[in-house]
Amino acid sequence: MPAAFIGHGNPMNALERNKYTLAWRTFGESIPRPRAILVVSAHWYTNATAVTAMPKPRTIHDFYGFPQPLFDVEYPAPGLPELATEVADLVSPTWVGRDLDSWGIDHGTWSVLVHAFPDASIPVVQLSLNAFKDFDHHLELGRKLSALRDSGVLIVGSGNVVHNLRAVDFAKPEAGFDWAYRFDDAAREVLQANPTEVAALDSHADFRNAVPTPDHYLPLLYIAGLADTEPLDLLVDGHAAGSISMASYTLGMPTQVQA
Repeated sequence: MPAAFIGHGNPMNALERNKYTLAWRTFGESIPRPRAILVVSAHWYTNATAVTAMPKPRTIHDFYGFPQPLFDVEYPAPGLPELATEVADLVSPTWVGRDLDSWGIDHGTWSVLVHAFPDASIPVVQLSLNAFKDFDHHLELGRKLSALRDSGVLIVGSGNVVHNLRAVDFAKPEAGFDWAYRFDDAAREVLQANPTEVAALDSHADFRNAVPTPDHYLPLLYIAGLADTEPLDLLVDGHAAGSISMASYTLGMPTQVQA
């Protein structure tokens, strides 16, 4: 089963038709139907490693200040409690909490899945990001999760290679700052050659601007861990509001989608 890192960007992508959402839809249509989807979303950034284990996860609208139609979006995919158990077994001895009622499907997940799998019939499970662990820890968890791909689980990392909300410039709706392009290009070079080296990009001169907080970068490390030395392929690229990269990558796709 393929895997993917999706640069999800603005939550409004959930309602829009653009080159990014078209690429996500084509991705969903191009792969075998998964038995389940495991998503590592930037928006479940917490103090432990946890996995959603409820049979009916709720749709979380974890944002504010957006139009009402975005708050009206529901993604009623079922959960899959047995997948939560599989995840916990695979990443042992890392402790994994089983969340039964505090989380669900956040917008880092549903803003992408409403396009990739619009009928919401495939079970969805989310894995949290432990804020207290270093990059190598997250990379290693990605490696350990690779066995799920052999059992029909689609693994998606949802974040952004470049994500600096303090630097957002709406006068650059489809462009990036010079430092955003430089870091995005450096990440692409690594991901298409030796993916696990993205964990070492914290030494890059533009890292502090591109990754002021690690939450949106960490999902990429899980997909890099899955890939190990297998190159990732670009699904779609682009920049938004000066300081956000919309680059998305796939792993193990038989036919690549370019948008």
